[in-house]
This record gives sequence, C-alpha cells and structure tokens, in this order.
Amino acid sequence: MFRCGLAYPRCRWIMPLLLIFAIIFDIIAIAAQSGWIQDRDNTHYSSMWKDCRRMGDESDCMSLMDESWARAVAALMIIGLLILIIAFVVSLVALCNDVSVGACITVGVLLFIVALLQFIGLIIYPVNFNDRIFEGEYEYTWAYGFGWGATIICLGCSFIFCCITSCISKINGDEKMEYCITR
Repeated sequence: MFRCGLAYPRCRWIMPLLLIFAIIFDIIAIAAQSGWIQDRDNTHYSSMWKDCRRMGDESDCMSLMDESWARAVAALMIIGLLILIIAFVVSLVALCNDVSVGACITVGVLLFIVALLQFIGLIIYPVNFNDRIFEGEYEYTWAYGFGWGATIICLGCSFIFCCITSCISKINGDEKMEYCITR
C-alpha cells in the first residue's frame, strides 16, 4: 500500500529555511570583493564597492561609492537585506506558534518589498556600469548571480506566504490530513 499526502505541519519549516538561503545569498552578493562584472581577459572587474583594472602585475582600484548610482545600489541591496532579516524573524515567530493570516501576509508583503528593492538595484548596476566599459566582452560573475538568486527566492516566498493563508488550519494541525491511498 502506498500513502501519499502533504504533511502541512512539517512544511512550516521550509519557508524560514528558504529565507535563510536568501539571506546567505544576499550577504555573499553584498560582501563579494571579486566582482559582479569582469571582462574576459580578467583585466577589468567591478564589485558593488570598487572598480579595478589590472595592468601587468599591479591592480589599480577605485571606490565606486563616489558615484551616486553605486551608492543607490548599495543602499537598495543593504536595505533589502535588513528587511529580509526582519521578514525572517517575523516568519520564525509566526511559524513557531499557531500561524496567523496577518503574520503570513506581513511576511509576504515584506518579501515583495525586498524583491522589488533588490530588483531595482540589480538593474541599476549593469545599466550604469555600461558607461564605464571601454572595450571588450564583459560577463556577470557568481556574486551578481547570488544577488539575483536571493531576489528570486524572495519573490517566490512572498507569493507563497500570501497564498499559504488558505492552508493555515492544516498547518496548525486543526484539520485532518487527506491522503491518497493506492493498493
């Protein structure tokens, strides 16, 4: 006999776990010094914080924080990370106790705001960086990809937290689980 079903009470820990991954991805993207964009020859790379050019064995780096667009990107990413941490704490509190509709909607809205802020920051960066490119082919690096990964996780979790309100009685264990049983 095969029994298939969804144990909703066990699933309450998946969402905070996904948010932990989003926080880790955000920290990696923000703290990365190796660059968000680099050219194929590895002579020019740029992170969220600095722009570096290699000439032989020497590297000439300058801070991007003198540029208003770079400060805006840093602010959007850091504010997004802080709101993400707040959303994580609220989700932990909400899912450790009996889940309430208000808490789920709050977390969903916070995560949507995070996704929106980071989306804007991740778009502003390459658009303005293109003004700094002289020649050559440039590629986005793993650190920039982690930023997009965190943004996509936040966007997906925001929709799930808003839709999960229809399953609160199952998550809290108030409703009997339904199984599909085959013989």
